[in-house]
Amino acid sequence: MKYLLLLLVIGIGLWMVAKRLRGPAPPGEPREDRSKPSSTPTAMVECAHCGLHLPAADAVLDGRHVYCGEAHRRLGPRGPDGR
Repeated sequence: MKYLLLLLVIGIGLWMVAKRLRGPAPPGEPREDRSKPSSTPTAMVECAHCGLHLPAADAVLDGRHVYCGEAHRRLGPRGPDGR
């Protein structure tokens, strides 16, 4: 068991050294940078049936009403009592 742990520690050490020696990625190679948020906000809309807020790009339009899906489009807008 102690040899397995020793092998694991040596393997992690070698991986870290190899990663450091490789340096940064070449300029032509794409890099993912998830630390920056999107520069343009997404427009949100509310489903006329259930009230769910969703991106406008994912919404289903029917005249002047916006729905979260085809099923709610068929059911139509909710009434004044919330049903």
